[in-house]
Amino acid sequence: MTKSELIAYLAEKNPHLYQRDVERIVTTIFDEIASALAEGDRVELRGFGAFSVKQRYARVGRNPRTGEVVNVAAKRVPYFKTGKQLREKLNNH
Repeated sequence: MTKSELIAYLAEKNPHLYQRDVERIVTTIFDEIASALAEGDRVELRGFGAFSVKQRYARVGRNPRTGEVVNVAAKRVPYFKTGKQLREKLNNH
C-alpha cells in the first residue's frame, strides 16, 4: 500500500472528513515520526511496532562487480521492530 492508497482508504472509511484533511493528518504523522527519529528518539505504536535508529559503524566493504575494496562510512539507519499483536496477526490468520 502506498501513501496515496492509504489516504484514499482512510478517506473512504471516514466520509465525514475531507480527503485533503486526511492527507494532512497522514503527512503530519509521518513527518513527526521522521522528526523524532532524526533527533535520535524512539517511536512506539503499541500493538504495531517501534521505530528506532541504529548506528552502523564505518567498515571496509567490497564492490560486488569489481571486487575493489571500498570504505563504507558510518551512518545511522532507521529500524523497525514489530509489536507482539502485529506478529500474531501476521502468523495466525
